[in-house]
Amino acid sequence: MPRKYQRKEFLKMVALTNLGLLSKPLHGLAMPHAVQPVSNSNVQYYKKGDALYETLRNGFNKRINKYPAVIALCENTAGVAEAVKYAAQQNLPVAVKSGGHCMEGFSVNNDGMVINLSKLNSISWLDKNTIKVGPGCMLSQLYDELLPKGKILPGGSCASVGIGGLVLGGGYGLMARLFGLTCDSLLQVTMVDGMGNVKSSDNDNELLWACRGGGNGNFGIVTELVFKVHNAPSTMQSYRFKTYKVNTAKAKTILQKWFEVTPGLPPACFSAFVLNGKTAYILLTNTGKHTAAVQQVVTALSAVSGKTTLTRATPLQRALKVFYGRPNPMFFKNASAGLYRDFTQIERYIDQALDIVTTSPGMIYQVNTLGGNIVNAAFEAGAAFPHRGYPFFSELQAYWEGEKQGQRLMARFQQVQDVFNSNGITAQYRNYPDINFNNSGSLYYGSNYARLQAVKRRYDPNNLIRHEQSVRGS
Repeated sequence: MPRKYQRKEFLKMVALTNLGLLSKPLHGLAMPHAVQPVSNSNVQYYKKGDALYETLRNGFNKRINKYPAVIALCENTAGVAEAVKYAAQQNLPVAVKSGGHCMEGFSVNNDGMVINLSKLNSISWLDKNTIKVGPGCMLSQLYDELLPKGKILPGGSCASVGIGGLVLGGGYGLMARLFGLTCDSLLQVTMVDGMGNVKSSDNDNELLWACRGGGNGNFGIVTELVFKVHNAPSTMQSYRFKTYKVNTAKAKTILQKWFEVTPGLPPACFSAFVLNGKTAYILLTNTGKHTAAVQQVVTALSAVSGKTTLTRATPLQRALKVFYGRPNPMFFKNASAGLYRDFTQIERYIDQALDIVTTSPGMIYQVNTLGGNIVNAAFEAGAAFPHRGYPFFSELQAYWEGEKQGQRLMARFQQVQDVFNSNGITAQYRNYPDINFNNSGSLYYGSNYARLQAVKRRYDPNNLIRHEQSVRGS
């Protein structure tokens, strides 16, 4: 039977670790295209049958199985430009992979080219508050560099997420309410466009705007990112509230109370409601002081929960590792299930979704707090991320180990999504895509979609860089 996933596993799932890149690259071997790519010091090409092909094509989600014609493992920006020019010459659609975390496998394709950025993972300090990072840099690597220096970039909690995919879709995590989304700390990008030209946002504010939440795999391949970093909180403290053997009515009562009290949390706090089968779990983290406002929320949540556990204030670097998650690929489906303004928006029909989750072992329904400094007029004006007015973001998850379990859970997953879709949910988070969303451009980008289309026409007029739900120029 599908097992119930524990706290470390459900908050976020982690992708492949850095690859051991020891294989002979492709040199003139038979491919379904007339002109063969030639590897050099900037880029190495692999095709099916090469030793690294299987490792390079796979991501963290074992449910996704695609076979590109060629994989370009790039060493630098020049290598990315060479690979894009080859793909354009051969009319190969391009997918972009940094960490391989895309929940619907948009970082790989069939019969096209995958540009793999895992070797572009360096971190360099431009000054004490500014860093330059490669898109393949994983969050654990980033935190290991920043936290000993007392600095932080607000990112996710999964250790092996690549920073490139995270920031381009917005990027939220435990400290987004304190510092803003990951994209709000982005100062500059270097990008290879759909013609193989190297561009810098230093000369184009519209490009920087689009890269702050406009999604990855749309306009070009970002090869360098410059970020402002922040003074890191010294510690993190967590409260955990658990209630076992809940039914739909009990789960709804806890969820309603959670919605009611969490808007009173200070920006230093993050909270998530998680319904894991018949277990209702609430996480509350705090990187600031334990104030009266925090205690008021703790008291209210304890009153509706079965068990409350408090951890000691722990040094931040050690506290974050609790949420790093599983290191190995697995079968799963994880997608946005709507951004909400308050409980009244879902009160009329949430019972239907909770009914399915509580009777489906292996399924998780989670709602996370947004708000805080995510709601910032300057950030909103400078970024394509469109959903700052929503204080809550939900996600639906399913995990399994066998094919039959997967078929059942995928069907149940869609039933829950149908509940939300049929009741007028119109905002979804791009970094948690669902291949079954209709009108995904509007759901992910709202009124910013037309502006993003103009950026697409400018930098990739031939739609070379694309996936199933990428921004289209027309």
